[in-house]
Amino acid sequence: MEARIERLESLVALQDQTIEKLSDEIYEQQRQLADLARQVERLAGKLREMDDVLGQAGGTDAPPPHYNG
Repeated sequence: MEARIERLESLVALQDQTIEKLSDEIYEQQRQLADLARQVERLAGKLREMDDVLGQAGGTDAPPPHYNG
């Protein structure tokens, strides 16, 4: 009976360690996702600025000089 209780305690300790590791990983992934979301927002802002500049400059897509269509 004592060996069985020790085995169960050992399993619980292992599960606690696993849960803590998973929790740490989830926290790190959430941090990375937040960083990536900020980067995407910055890039989207830059694209909007470029689109505005091209729109103001009359940036229409002209066919290349070698195009005969």
